[in-house]
Amino acid sequence: MAVEGLGPTIGPVVVLLGAAVIAVPLFRRLGLGSVLGYFAAGALVGPSVLGIYTDPDTILHFAELGVVMFLFIIGLELRPQKLWALRGQIFGLGLAQVSLATALLSLAGVVVFTFPLVTAFIAGAGFVLSSTAVIMSTLQERGEVSSLEGQKSVSILLFEDLMIVPLLAVVAFLSPVGQGEGGLEAAALALGGLLLLLVAGRWLLGPFFALLARARAREVLSAGALLVVLGAALLMEAVGLSMAMGAFLAGVLLSGSSYRHQIESDIEPFKGLLMGLFFLAVGMSLNLAVVAAEWPLLLAMLAVYVLVKAVAIYATARAFGGANLPALRRTVMFAQGGEFAFVLYTAAVAGEVIDARENAIFSTVVILSMAITPLIMIAADRLLRDAGDALDGVEPANKLRGQVLVIGFGRFGQIALQMLLARGAQVSVIDNNPDRIREAARFGFKVYFGDGTRLDILRTSGAEKAQVILVCVDDRRAVSTIVDRVQGEFPNAVVLARSYDRGHSIDLIRAGVDFEIRETIESALLMGAEGLRRLGWDEAAVTEALDDIRQRDAQRLNEQVQGDIMSGRDKMLTAPFPEPLTPVQPVANGGS
Repeated sequence: MAVEGLGPTIGPVVVLLGAAVIAVPLFRRLGLGSVLGYFAAGALVGPSVLGIYTDPDTILHFAELGVVMFLFIIGLELRPQKLWALRGQIFGLGLAQVSLATALLSLAGVVVFTFPLVTAFIAGAGFVLSSTAVIMSTLQERGEVSSLEGQKSVSILLFEDLMIVPLLAVVAFLSPVGQGEGGLEAAALALGGLLLLLVAGRWLLGPFFALLARARAREVLSAGALLVVLGAALLMEAVGLSMAMGAFLAGVLLSGSSYRHQIESDIEPFKGLLMGLFFLAVGMSLNLAVVAAEWPLLLAMLAVYVLVKAVAIYATARAFGGANLPALRRTVMFAQGGEFAFVLYTAAVAGEVIDARENAIFSTVVILSMAITPLIMIAADRLLRDAGDALDGVEPANKLRGQVLVIGFGRFGQIALQMLLARGAQVSVIDNNPDRIREAARFGFKVYFGDGTRLDILRTSGAEKAQVILVCVDDRRAVSTIVDRVQGEFPNAVVLARSYDRGHSIDLIRAGVDFEIRETIESALLMGAEGLRRLGWDEAAVTEALDDIRQRDAQRLNEQVQGDIMSGRDKMLTAPFPEPLTPVQPVANGGS
């Protein structure tokens, strides 16, 4: 097999990966975040600096698959019922924010920069579409996707993704080339594509994955998952919608599947790698020649557009009943432009609505806004951490030195903590709920404020010196994030984690935790045992049943961790035991 031609092909790839591997850890070490590291690495190897890559648009188009897979995984977490419950936020909050921001940005373009009205509208409408990649990465890193504020952010992003269709129709209408033809046909085509995807997801995906599972080959199931993600994305792109929207809907349709956890674990590695490649490609797209030639206009547009959009976001958040602090945080997160702006600007150039120079300027402003967002968010986190009255009477975690670090002081953490305190262990406790911390103080518990998903908070909470770390928070994704960071940065600590369900237990065991326990298993077993007692079974029979079930459960869990059972995580829900239990006979007259 000839391999002589691989050198020139692999060389740039090695350089790209090398730049990312060096830049990302360096920027994280400096506290600037991984996203900014990817941007910097991409700008370095792009056409404006070293010139190793001269066609960033091609890489950017391919790397958008990272955003596609990200939205697919988010969709897996949202059941259709939950998505339907968000309809008010999607079409209420999302519509209000997009409409107000578009109007204000268009006005700024006309008044401040004297653009023609059509040009100002195109520039503003593109900047309104926030970066799904940046925002969802931030929400996932902080473990906030499933929180109330996280759901509002997801709702707004979904509406912005939907807005690309009417915006492209407006561009076609404004185009002197197309004379506005085809708008109705495009809308009908988009609607037909949506219906086709919904029908396929409702009636075909389940049997499809059941067929693949019977092959008992994990790589086949992984290939099937990739086929569904990419097929849904391709279908939506073909009918004029965004690929990310197609992947998200495919995830929602699979969210109730018994194969959901297996699919998520198969897709996760691809998603992370392609998301990094996406940020690298955005960094490569930064044209420093345009920056040098047009820097006064670029800086002015960047400042004005970010500020104007921020005003619109904050005003919308407060109008919909948001508190000051969450409204400010959402404002900081959404104030940048996003990747869908490139799609809109490219269509506008093709339709001769804007020219090539305007496209370069508008696109560069969007890229710069994405690049500075991590810096703005870092500054905002520090400024807003103690803002307002939310943290009155709450002491942040700083230089804690306990033998044991307990993360999360909810119902689970409070009970676990009592066992430690009963024997005089030196315990430090952190929680990110100020109300809970103040309530704990009323009963004599000292709890410090801190978000355990953040590495800097773990350090100031004493994780580096702690012998044992108990992860007791009630958010599945947050638990996994904390475990991952503790395992990577504080390997000497013994990690005990609360898991949500069997699938989560398997993930935590594979991550290397020293001990995990499902949050309801022991209480459920004890309730079942009490039920046997009330039916007249003697204590020996009850103890035997408990021991037998615990043994079978541990054996089954070990087999699933080792990968011996295909799709075992969810089969447990319908077939909890590898073989039927042998019933224990009750003792007459209530037993001894």
